[in-house]
Amino acid sequence: MQAAGRAGRDATVTGSEMWLQTFHPTHPLYEALKRHDYPAFAQSQLKERQQAGMPPFSFQALVRAEARTQEVAQGFLKLASQTASEQADTANLIGQLTLYPAVPMSIARIADTERAQMLIESNSRTALQKFLNAWQAVLHQTKNLPECKGVLRWAIDVDPLAI
Repeated sequence: MQAAGRAGRDATVTGSEMWLQTFHPTHPLYEALKRHDYPAFAQSQLKERQQAGMPPFSFQALVRAEARTQEVAQGFLKLASQTASEQADTANLIGQLTLYPAVPMSIARIADTERAQMLIESNSRTALQKFLNAWQAVLHQTKNLPECKGVLRWAIDVDPLAI
């Protein structure tokens, strides 16, 4: 809708058009666009997100690791998550969280550095924040272990825009 609005801003052009090419012309998004019905589209998206347990109905954090090899980056995240579930200050929060396995990032290699990520999800922002607070110490300790020698850096992204 915004792109079409921008296309029609030129005062010298009347009756401007915007063309959209898709393999899914009957998708609800395009139906809403044709009707200029953003509220209906937003409502349907919120309903889908609620049914799927996605934000804003759940809370997420991504832990990213960079290392010389993909194995070390993923191994660091796996070891840190195992350690967290064993420690008393984080173990009681594990039941309120879903820790997904570490995977390569969509762009896994940049400038000879391998990148991996691990998604953490919870229905409770409080539980997620408490876990992440306690887990930072675990991540610092894990980075210093001999088997994680190739880890260059790690970061936590709360409410990530992209996964």
